[in-house]
Amino acid sequence: MNVANVAFYGCALGLLAMGLKEMLSGFEENRCSMTYMFEYPEYRRVALPRRVARLYPAYGLYLYGEGQYAQETRGLKLTGAPVLFLPGNAGSHKQARSLGSVALRKAEALEGGIHLNVFTIDFNEELVALYGGSLHRQTHFLHESIKAILRLYKDNKTPPHSVVLVGHSMGGVVARALFTLPRFSPSLVSLIITQASPHQAPVLSLDTNLLEFYSAVRQRWVVQADDLRNVTVLSVGGGYRDYQVRSGLTVLPCPRNDPTKLSLVATAVPRTWVSTDHLSIVWCKELVLATVRAFFDLIDPETGQFSDDPDRRTAVLNHHFIRHPVRLLSEALETPITLTGSPEAWSEVNTLRLAYSSPKEGQAKYFLFALSSRRKAYSHFYCRNSNLEMTSWVYGCTQMNGSICVQGVDLSLGTELLPAYKVLILQLSELSTVSHLVVAASNLNGRQFTVECEWQRQESQTISLAAPHVLSFGMTVGDVTLSSTGLLHTVELQHFHQVYQAFRISVISQCKVTKADRLPNVYRIKVPWFSEDSFTMSSVPSITEISGMLHTSRPDNTTGVLLQLHTAPNCQYKVLVRTSFPKVLGQVLRFCGPVLPVYTAVVLLLACGGQFSAIVRTGHPLPMNQAVVRALQPHKVDLPVYLLHLLLRHSWFQDGWSTLHLPSLDALPSTSPDGTSQEKVPPTEDWPRLLSPLLYILGASVAFWGSALLRLTLWLLSLLLAPMHRPSVSRDCGTLRRWTQILLILCLSMLGGASCGALSITVAFLLHLYRVLRLQMTEWSLSHMLNLAPDKLRDKENRTGNGAGDSGALNSRPKECNGSPLLSESVLQDVRDDLQLHTSLSALLTLPVMLCAPSLIHWTRNLRYSAARLDPDPCWPHTVPLLIASVLLINCNTLTLSYSKTLPITSRLLLPLSVAMVAFSPLHLYRVTYFLSAALIPLSVSCLF
Repeated sequence: MNVANVAFYGCALGLLAMGLKEMLSGFEENRCSMTYMFEYPEYRRVALPRRVARLYPAYGLYLYGEGQYAQETRGLKLTGAPVLFLPGNAGSHKQARSLGSVALRKAEALEGGIHLNVFTIDFNEELVALYGGSLHRQTHFLHESIKAILRLYKDNKTPPHSVVLVGHSMGGVVARALFTLPRFSPSLVSLIITQASPHQAPVLSLDTNLLEFYSAVRQRWVVQADDLRNVTVLSVGGGYRDYQVRSGLTVLPCPRNDPTKLSLVATAVPRTWVSTDHLSIVWCKELVLATVRAFFDLIDPETGQFSDDPDRRTAVLNHHFIRHPVRLLSEALETPITLTGSPEAWSEVNTLRLAYSSPKEGQAKYFLFALSSRRKAYSHFYCRNSNLEMTSWVYGCTQMNGSICVQGVDLSLGTELLPAYKVLILQLSELSTVSHLVVAASNLNGRQFTVECEWQRQESQTISLAAPHVLSFGMTVGDVTLSSTGLLHTVELQHFHQVYQAFRISVISQCKVTKADRLPNVYRIKVPWFSEDSFTMSSVPSITEISGMLHTSRPDNTTGVLLQLHTAPNCQYKVLVRTSFPKVLGQVLRFCGPVLPVYTAVVLLLACGGQFSAIVRTGHPLPMNQAVVRALQPHKVDLPVYLLHLLLRHSWFQDGWSTLHLPSLDALPSTSPDGTSQEKVPPTEDWPRLLSPLLYILGASVAFWGSALLRLTLWLLSLLLAPMHRPSVSRDCGTLRRWTQILLILCLSMLGGASCGALSITVAFLLHLYRVLRLQMTEWSLSHMLNLAPDKLRDKENRTGNGAGDSGALNSRPKECNGSPLLSESVLQDVRDDLQLHTSLSALLTLPVMLCAPSLIHWTRNLRYSAARLDPDPCWPHTVPLLIASVLLINCNTLTLSYSKTLPITSRLLLPLSVAMVAFSPLHLYRVTYFLSAALIPLSVSCLF
């Protein structure tokens, strides 16, 4: 290998490894608390009608139970509110144990008879995120399960009319797909909570069934959104720890003005504030507690069932998942409120800041702040407390009696819960009817707490800071020193609004006097356009590192990302922002990683094209590594694709494109939280296409080192298989007779049609792989022979071949395994040429096998439940062309190709196919197999003519 090429592709592989490491582990440790079962969990199977059991033998419906509760529900005499858990891709029905156990403990603590009945469905751990053929079956079985659950309550005094669904991963998508069924009544489901569910698009689009399923669901929930306003849906993304389903995909594709459709990230959930991976989101105690609390708040105490009021559902979910104002809206106290207390309990605060720590002895305490002298100088009043139990703690005084407020209104509803304390920010312009502010700081039970308040000017508390350019590589640092020593500062990070940006934000705090009782700092990355905020706590003084990244891009011209700092008083803070190149690579792979297989396939296809061109010119193929190096020509592929995208922005070109019935060009899904964009609308974001050269280089590095790994694997396998084979010296060992090839094509076609197309593709690939292994063993045998004739005999053979034509050339080579007693070195070179050619073909044939592997896995795991034939079979449409090409290519050699009349045309065809692959395959990975078939079929014809 050329040293420069190895160094270049080594650096490219290093970039890929750096991005993968950052994407897979470049975040904080898992801070989720584990949920534990205090008693042995039991899953009691719910009997379904015989028709349903016969149609869906691999599926099952279960009721979760523990201990005494499991014994009480043995006869399925249920009185609780039904909740149904849906597992996701390869998920188990036993994942419901966290939700069921916490709900059971919560019901025992309440002791009011209100409880949940948690059901769960066994979907046989199917790979529905990769094979979409089972999604319709799961949806229909879910419908039957809901009807079976409701039948269990038919003899109750107040039976439930609907079931609450909790869906993990693809289970959440199946839950929304219920409403696409023609016979499904929307009244059966009024609330859906999804966890790490890819609602926007599938993570990998490996078959048409998956995309058609998503299209039907989107059509129902976007186009007919008005019919589903009574259905409340909450989607929770896991955050950066979830590298399987990025949180941008969990945004509900619904109109943004629909208040009943809520999307957020787990890091922004009050009392949770943690990022979860794809599995821990099911058992993360903080998130499970928020879900269970919301369920119990939604239950009507009179009926013991979930409320039918959509406004109440929205209010409860907003309270527990969006903004926690300490108490629900329905619990607001009547106004006006009468305040009591002796004159000694009241203190008027004339300073700009209040810092109060309650004593150990219980006492009543009220602080009074006059507004008359502060309205013009200040815009906001900021107050926070730590460990104060009262939910009503700040009032606006409307009637004074001397130095005591006797009547007021409760202003505490705007309180927001942060990781370390409760915070209330009041805008003075909205308090025109209030003369004073009252802070109630009574600790009648003797519990200690801290209260800090201050007057603020918004313009002095907000500072703008320009974020460094994404290509500054950390060399440029944006920094700002906060001159004010207040309790709240806001730093607006200008030009930070795209998902490919990533920063390391350092906050340095210094205090002149060290105090042990200072409240901790809380740093908040606030994203105005989506609920994906993240929180970081730190002590004082300290140097805190914060990762600045986004799950969604800014959809409009709103403000940039805000860094909100809840700080300690009388301390100085400095904020430094620098671009983190590893995190930028992680973001690129997080959003563009599914496109890498397309670019890898393009490089391998162009590498084969380079080998064919070399065969046409010289009669010998290039070595595989050199062919991959020469295939690195992104300008030949990306420029035509980018030109098409530019032309499609013009209406006249769009009309002509539609007239020809051509499919729309692929681009990465929209990264903004507005999920209403349709597939036919051309994308407006250019940054994914600008990243195309980088993705091309990363794909080329995968092809370069992947082909090297393939050659090493073939060499090792040949050494293992060599003792089982007689030493060979012929380039034709491992080939098949013509009638054998025809018989194999027919048999494998019948096998694919009767069982699974992926199975026949895999068998054909293994047959071709055996041919490569025989060539590898032959090359090893010839290279260790001592009686090879000198190279000068090769010229004689070439002259003989040129005089006798194609047939004479073929006859001049030894055909049998132990042919001519005197072998020239040209025979070794011929074998090596064939080995280089077939190694490239094996690399190409590996891609369809990998893309069809989910179908094969699904078919093998369901053989005992269903017929031998996979239905639907997404691999079947292109099985026959691939079979024909794979089997015919077994006999292919460089000598035949050098005399082929169609090979020059075939070699030129691969570049247009590569351009088409980049244009039409990023969102439709299954099309890669179609383009590879379109390339391999002409090549197999070139081996014949």
